[in-house]
Amino acid sequence: MTTANQSDSSTDRQELSLNDATSHVLEECRTVVPGMQALFGFQLIAVFSSAFREQLSSVERVVHLVAILLVTIAIVLVMAPAALHRQMEPMAVSRRFIAISSRLLMASMAPLAAGICLEIYIVARVILGTSAGAAIIAVLSLGVFVVFWLVVPRVSRRR
Repeated sequence: MTTANQSDSSTDRQELSLNDATSHVLEECRTVVPGMQALFGFQLIAVFSSAFREQLSSVERVVHLVAILLVTIAIVLVMAPAALHRQMEPMAVSRRFIAISSRLLMASMAPLAAGICLEIYIVARVILGTSAGAAIIAVLSLGVFVVFWLVVPRVSRRR
């Protein structure tokens, strides 16, 4: 026999208050930002390396630029909930804010994964000296993102 306050053992799920849900979504955003910023910093530094100009073709340098732009978009999307909260509801929280923030955080995952995989391509291309091998590694890396960021959560949600 269960009461309304106990969680159902088959779902192990508990509804959060608006305040707790807001704290969770903002903490999730804060957790991701330092890694994104570190990646962004390394991306910017790479451009000033002589190896960047010597070992990469002009197309591969453009691929690096696209990766920088994708990571920039991801950073903007992940940091947007904090700016949104400060401007929209600095003294309150709402289901609308949580929904928008969750969508922004999820929207950041695609450009982040794409940007990382493009950078993996660039690094693998320099290390391996071959575009084909680098492309295979980048595509396999993208597969890892798809499995753990899309497939596993959806399969878990269905259970």
